[in-house]
Amino acid sequence: MANVSSANGNQPEKLIRLLEEQLAQMNQQNKELSKKLDQSLKQNEALTEQLRHLNKLLYGSKTEKSKYNAPDGQVSLFDDDPSFPGSEHTEEQSQQTISYTVVRNVQKKKRNDSLRDDVEIEEIHHHPENTLCDCCQNQMMEIGRTVVREEAKFIPAKMMKVQHIEHAYECKNCKGDSSQQAKIKRGKAPQPAIQRSMASSSVLAKVIYDKFVQYLPLYRQVKEWDRYGLNTNDKNLSNWVIRASHDWLLPVYDYMKHLMMTKSLLHVDETYGQIINRSDGKSGQTNAYNWVFRSVPSQGPIITLFKSSLSRARSVLESFIKGFSGTIICDGYSAYDKIEGVTFANCWAHTRRYWLKVDSKNGQIGVKYCDDLYRLERKFKHLSPSQRRKKRQKYSKPIVEKFLDWVEKSPFYGKNALAKAAEYTLNRANGLKAFLMDGRIEIDNNPAENAIRPSVIGRKNWIHSVSEAVANANAICLSITETAKANGVDFYRYLLKLLTDLPNLDIYQHPEILKQYMPWSKMIQAECRNKVK
Repeated sequence: MANVSSANGNQPEKLIRLLEEQLAQMNQQNKELSKKLDQSLKQNEALTEQLRHLNKLLYGSKTEKSKYNAPDGQVSLFDDDPSFPGSEHTEEQSQQTISYTVVRNVQKKKRNDSLRDDVEIEEIHHHPENTLCDCCQNQMMEIGRTVVREEAKFIPAKMMKVQHIEHAYECKNCKGDSSQQAKIKRGKAPQPAIQRSMASSSVLAKVIYDKFVQYLPLYRQVKEWDRYGLNTNDKNLSNWVIRASHDWLLPVYDYMKHLMMTKSLLHVDETYGQIINRSDGKSGQTNAYNWVFRSVPSQGPIITLFKSSLSRARSVLESFIKGFSGTIICDGYSAYDKIEGVTFANCWAHTRRYWLKVDSKNGQIGVKYCDDLYRLERKFKHLSPSQRRKKRQKYSKPIVEKFLDWVEKSPFYGKNALAKAAEYTLNRANGLKAFLMDGRIEIDNNPAENAIRPSVIGRKNWIHSVSEAVANANAICLSITETAKANGVDFYRYLLKLLTDLPNLDIYQHPEILKQYMPWSKMIQAECRNKVK
């Protein structure tokens, strides 16, 4: 009986252990299910945010502006700091502002079309058919006149055939003297930009101007030239552009590059393109690239140079900037890193775009931090680099530190737009701080993006480059175009000057001659200054 009782007594213990094991298994299953549920919720959140983002791209506004950088209704960040200029607002100033607004509202609307002051004027006078008095038949006297209207008159261009004729002269007196050799002198025609070609410097300048300023493809120009009387084809025009670029614009390009490499600050960006016949054997559908390099205004005249390449590799950048030492302002592309003698300042505009894609409260917070920095930069715009650095250290640095601290401490995980914005920001924290230490560094890479825009616009019209030679010629012409425009020079007149003068100068043996042909030189500014206001 004792054995039976003992056996029955062990039954509850076994049952308890069994229940405990089942409970542990259920707890474990519950944890696994909870983990899967969390993952599903995060995935659902990411997909929902992605859907909102795609809907915004499809149906929403395409602007990057936000309510935080709107000029109206903004409170100055310096209202509490009397040391910042313009921080004090008196009642008298407020009244003046109101008065100014009233006057501005009643101003007469300005015409949106007009002619420049230097346009030639043609006067057409309209007199009465009969100037005799209808009453007494005496001659009437003019008592005044009125300009009843002004209109623009267009005079189409015309084509001319210019024949260069060299005349020879001989001395008849010396010719009759058998003891002396006959004296002959011959007139010398100037050298053309392209030997044995009908293209004059004016035609070449017009072809290049229409392509790189008007964005008119060469095949479309053919009909226009035919209308003027010049029978040609797009292959001829392409060869003209290549020859003129290689022979006379490339030396100017190289001289500008030499000057650029002596500077210590550069903006760099790149965009894709297409080259049909590639030397690397890849398909013509494979992306080629146009790199742009731009100097900063604080280091002299602005220089903008383009470089055509088959790839986006770091080696292209290293090859171009060989000899350069300083800071490159760029976006977050991985090629902009680990180059000896070069530091990198990252772009806040790119950072802001990542936060702008986040359709949530956290995204709005990130954008506001960026907008606060840009509002400060607008205040500092006209300060000297040293003054700008001091103001950035005092006002911008605390915002940057607070922003990065907020991003680092916030639990942003996953693959959604919010996590990507946080990762992008933290990975480039040092580059984003660079502008605080040097007043010459811009807060973003917008100058390079603006400089590369003509290449993008042109790409939509040109579609592709047939060969690498064409792509290189395009890069040279774009470089001369954008540098001339940045320095206030009329590109057509500048091209005409280069293609007329350089073929008759020994620029290859004496490249220092090119100094006076830079867009900012006194001679070019005097002869080719853009008159358009």
